[in-house]
Amino acid sequence: MLQCKNISISFASKALFEDVSFVIQERERCALVGRNGSGKSTLFRVLSGELEADSGVISFSRGTSVGYLSQHISFEEDTLLKEGARGLPVGEKDAIYKVERALLGLGFSVKDFHEEPGSFSGGFQLRLHLAKALLRQPDFLLLDEPTNYLDILSIRWLKKVLKDWKGALIIVSHDRDFLDEVSTHTMGFHGGKLRKIGGGTRNYFEKVLMDEEVHEKTRVKMEKKREHVEKFVKRFGSKATKAAQAQSKLKQLAKDPVLEKLNQMASLRFAFSEAPFPGKKMLEATGVSFSYTEKPLVEGFSLELLKNQRIAVIGKNGRGKSTILKLLSGHLMPQKGNVKKPDNLEVGYFGQTNIDQLNPKCTVEEEIGFANSELSVSEVKGIAGLMLFSGDDASKKIELLSGGEKSRVLLGKIIAKPCNLLLLDEPTHHLDIESIDALVSAVENFSGSVIIVTHSEMILKRIAFDQLIVCEKRSQRVFLGGFDHFMAKVGWEEEKALSEKKGGGHSYEKRKEKKRQISNLEKRIEKLEEEQKERLRLIEGGDTGLELMEKYGEIEKEIDRLYEELNEYYS
Repeated sequence: MLQCKNISISFASKALFEDVSFVIQERERCALVGRNGSGKSTLFRVLSGELEADSGVISFSRGTSVGYLSQHISFEEDTLLKEGARGLPVGEKDAIYKVERALLGLGFSVKDFHEEPGSFSGGFQLRLHLAKALLRQPDFLLLDEPTNYLDILSIRWLKKVLKDWKGALIIVSHDRDFLDEVSTHTMGFHGGKLRKIGGGTRNYFEKVLMDEEVHEKTRVKMEKKREHVEKFVKRFGSKATKAAQAQSKLKQLAKDPVLEKLNQMASLRFAFSEAPFPGKKMLEATGVSFSYTEKPLVEGFSLELLKNQRIAVIGKNGRGKSTILKLLSGHLMPQKGNVKKPDNLEVGYFGQTNIDQLNPKCTVEEEIGFANSELSVSEVKGIAGLMLFSGDDASKKIELLSGGEKSRVLLGKIIAKPCNLLLLDEPTHHLDIESIDALVSAVENFSGSVIIVTHSEMILKRIAFDQLIVCEKRSQRVFLGGFDHFMAKVGWEEEKALSEKKGGGHSYEKRKEKKRQISNLEKRIEKLEEEQKERLRLIEGGDTGLELMEKYGEIEKEIDRLYEELNEYYS
């Protein structure tokens, strides 16, 4: 399917990676991992043809079609549905139901179908771009961070699609749980080299760790052997009785490979600075409401936060998760109700919009220092080092940093100032897998309270949450218990409605029935759309009879109703 041999690429005379070789077979779904800046996106650009490698050979099997989810977005049609249809293969241009199914699965609604693509937020534009890439059904698919800007339900839908993918694919994502569910193999950049193994990311990282340990033990053993031989030669090389033996040892030593000490990849290892909190109740929100428009986004929300509690805020995009965190932190003021906070509450707030508030002309050290004027220069440098900005990197200006690096600066600012409440809004969004693990460990070890917005099921399952704030279509409610308990007892609003409609359960027969219902709906929609084409042809030909026009309107409403029903299956 794909064979790469000795691929090398460098920027500004500095090698990003050298002599990279690997093979991807048919039906393999391969996760691509590595630290930010290791070359993952660059390799994707090379494989897609956007960038030419300095050397090496890339060969796909004859006739292989290649699809690529890049970050460059442009639109040519005036509606969401028409633009999505551009992703259909040549022979399926009339299969509009497939477009609608993909759009619904990725979080769009039926009423969005006739809106202009450019009117959606950047996150939803990326979803449209992803839908088009999936609809093309290429033999080989390259997905670079497809879960960015997806909410938890869309991520669950995408997992199902990719697990059933008929072709081969390479996928980059910072979501380890997502990768391990989807992939059959894992490739990773480490120390400028690329290696591929069977299985998920955990197998890969365990293998890398084990090989590094073996390498280091072997290197130390050989260094000791070399020292021993060199001492022997120095001591006895000039003596006639030992000279031959000394020369023999030197010849044998020359045959032994020289193992260099591995440059261990730096990893985030930190703890949040903690401020004392002698009381029990840390925060209380009562009847809080807020709206950006006439329609309320948060309405009548109440929460009592006690010391040492862990709370996750979950739900689909656009349902007030980030707004709740801004209201609790004081970055927004309630339009109704109030948020009471004691004087000794110290909040560490991580918000996605905070990245934009970093001064682009300041250095990493300056931004971290602004968070706490009492820190010495050496203490600021120490925090910068913890965030992987050592040496000259700590003097980099913010405008030169990547999204992941800016996220680490924000974490450094939180560490710089002791706090007893962490409010974290998607803090893992730009971090790589290793950094996410370090962040989760720091959250687990923090003795204060934590409220975190996340779409990562790995985080939701790993951290022992006391409560969940569940953001639904028209309300935000508090659920007592963790994520697994929530899924077992309640589940998602959309999935619960479907379960009640179909009698609940997850047996083979019920899954089979669900597929049958979906198939029937799709066939009915196809048939009605074909009928509408004929009516539209007559209308465009000048037939404006009242009966024809009324029937056209009735069928249009029925198609919309069927799509709403289909939406329930893919929510």
